[in-house]
Amino acid sequence: MCVANKGFPSDWTLSWKVVGSSNWEEIRSPGVLQKDGLYSWSSTLRLSADQWEKVTCEAKRGSQTAFSETLRRDQCSQS
Repeated sequence: MCVANKGFPSDWTLSWKVVGSSNWEEIRSPGVLQKDGLYSWSSTLRLSADQWEKVTCEAKRGSQTAFSETLRRDQCSQS
């Protein structure tokens, strides 16, 4: 799950880049107005545990990327 808080305006989106898999599902929420007048967003990525190499969540507005975070599979512990 990727979460962004305290943003403005409401037309930002969270999106995923997935390396190593072509079979995945993304569930996005629209911007939710909070009591402080700013917005929050979330996006959930579903994919098979052994079918990816790295994933990146990006916060974007139009063509502008404000933030991205990448996680590689070898950084994750398996239980």
